[in-house]
Amino acid sequence: MADRPDHTGVFQSGKPSGAQTQLEASRLKDLLAPTVAASDLYLEDIEVRIAGTQRTVHVIVDLPEDQQGGVSLDKISEVSQSLSAALDEDPHDEGAPYDLEVSSPGVSRPLTEPRHWRRNLGRKVSVKVLDGDNVTGRLLEVGDDSVTLRPDIPVKKGMKPKHGEPVQLAFANIRSGKVEIEFTHLDEDLAAAQMRGELEDEEA
Repeated sequence: MADRPDHTGVFQSGKPSGAQTQLEASRLKDLLAPTVAASDLYLEDIEVRIAGTQRTVHVIVDLPEDQQGGVSLDKISEVSQSLSAALDEDPHDEGAPYDLEVSSPGVSRPLTEPRHWRRNLGRKVSVKVLDGDNVTGRLLEVGDDSVTLRPDIPVKKGMKPKHGEPVQLAFANIRSGKVEIEFTHLDEDLAAAQMRGELEDEEA
């Protein structure tokens, strides 16, 4: 008789398929979303990896789209404790061991949802489009079905950067988007992290 998945969506024996781990991730997302929301965070995604009887549950959380900056280490620690308690009380869990990983998305995350774009207002982004010229520039506005950028105009090395008139790009015409790393923003993020006490003094 073929192995059957238990009610957690994981095979009791044998190797679970990708579809089964996706079902388990979807189930856990429904289970854990209220816990993440209670910490004033957004549940970005859940990934489930299984090796033998051991599960690794990777929870990715982010700030609400109307907040700037990143998720602090204190906040990660706080929500990790709440998530661990919620998993321990999972009514459909049969006691299989698991490792919990909690993280926040970095600036290298692709911009695939409107909320991703809203979280990066004011940053420089590069956009590949389906029809027309690709655009790199400052993200000025995010609407329900489009974004507005002030494009960079290529100049010779050493010359002052130039910017064009704002352009609007419909989400339906965007192939992909990503944040461009800028040293000025890295300095701002570092200073904010130090103010929150996330980074220890190098001399400590």
